[in-house]
Amino acid sequence: MAYFTQTLHMSQPRTRTTGLLGYMELYRQRRALARMDAAQLDDLGLTLEQAKSEARRMIWDAPNSWLR
Repeated sequence: MAYFTQTLHMSQPRTRTTGLLGYMELYRQRRALARMDAAQLDDLGLTLEQAKSEARRMIWDAPNSWLR
């Protein structure tokens, strides 16, 4: 017989897991992305337009991967 349980993590609504330090890190990463040249962006598999678009996003516009 199998028993199925639901953990607390699974039962809570999906929320952003950022906090002040997370937002500061996101800001730092976006500024670094804005300073990269074409060769560095190519290594990441990004175009210049994609990098500019990401760097222009507002600080509270965190990626969906921050959802838990």
